[in-house]
Amino acid sequence: MTANDRPLVAVTTGDPAGVGPEVVVRALANPAVYTRVRPLVIGDRWVLEKAQKWCGLPQGIRCVQRPAEGGYETGAIDLLDVGATEVGTLRTGKVQAPAGKAAYEYLRRAIDMALAGEVDAIATGPLNKEALRAAGVPYLDHTEALAGLTGSLNPLTMFVLRNLRIFFLTRHVSLLDACRQITCSRVLDGLLLVDAALKRFGWDNARIAVAALNPHRGEGGLFGSEEITQIEPAVFGAREKGVNAFGPIPADSVFHMALMGQFDAVLSLYHDQGHIAAKTLDFERTVSITAGLPFVRSSVDHGTAFDIAGRGIASSVSMEEAIKAAGEYALRLKRSLR
Repeated sequence: MTANDRPLVAVTTGDPAGVGPEVVVRALANPAVYTRVRPLVIGDRWVLEKAQKWCGLPQGIRCVQRPAEGGYETGAIDLLDVGATEVGTLRTGKVQAPAGKAAYEYLRRAIDMALAGEVDAIATGPLNKEALRAAGVPYLDHTEALAGLTGSLNPLTMFVLRNLRIFFLTRHVSLLDACRQITCSRVLDGLLLVDAALKRFGWDNARIAVAALNPHRGEGGLFGSEEITQIEPAVFGAREKGVNAFGPIPADSVFHMALMGQFDAVLSLYHDQGHIAAKTLDFERTVSITAGLPFVRSSVDHGTAFDIAGRGIASSVSMEEAIKAAGEYALRLKRSLR
């Protein structure tokens, strides 16, 4: 891959009071990242410099006004300095409105550049929901903000880890509410959306498995009837519409089967069902990708870790994987749109 063929990825530092700036500077100290992408950091210079000091990293910082001005080579971080916070105003490791406001501004800038075609993808550092709320941001999290700011109606979360791709039917709701939301129409819609998302990334006839809700997929109704009344009809309906869908398959088996290559993706019915499968396999290398947007967005799959922020000890593995995944899926998207 030549230098100019590498996808240009906007990397937001996330909440500047958390570990986001630290994992970003650590990630960009790894030369392997630069062989895959051209990373442009979106954040505040003074925050990044402080993170470099905490991590003991001597990299330089090259401030640019536009993505085209970056050098994108190891040794100097290319930065679009947003200037969203003033020096000394943040309390490291604390929930605070100025940090939430700054994190949102970094994300908004990255989205604007992606929509304008100035960058190929976005890789995001961690946000804090309480800080966003304290700042009066009208969105709960990254996914809501991405949907609202791009006008996307059905963004989907996809976990990527090795050969495993996991989508989620329900997300941040209680387990009781998630069970109530597992209806035939919702599962069918979910399968159609997953199939469409995978087509955009180059899978024309993806094998999509649906995880069962109940133990042993309900054991013929002995342990619950949702598989019979809601999930099976949805899978059948999806197949009638041309989706290569399977299931429901017991949740204690389906993720391993997908990892072994029997399926291209799994539709997890609730948040922890898919999270546990991926994070137990490899917590640090699990990457979240938001499908259904006009561009590719990837994210670390950890939080702001306020308890260790400012100590220079946060691992950058997840950030490195997120940046590389953003580049990989940006290339997939570009090839599928030709």
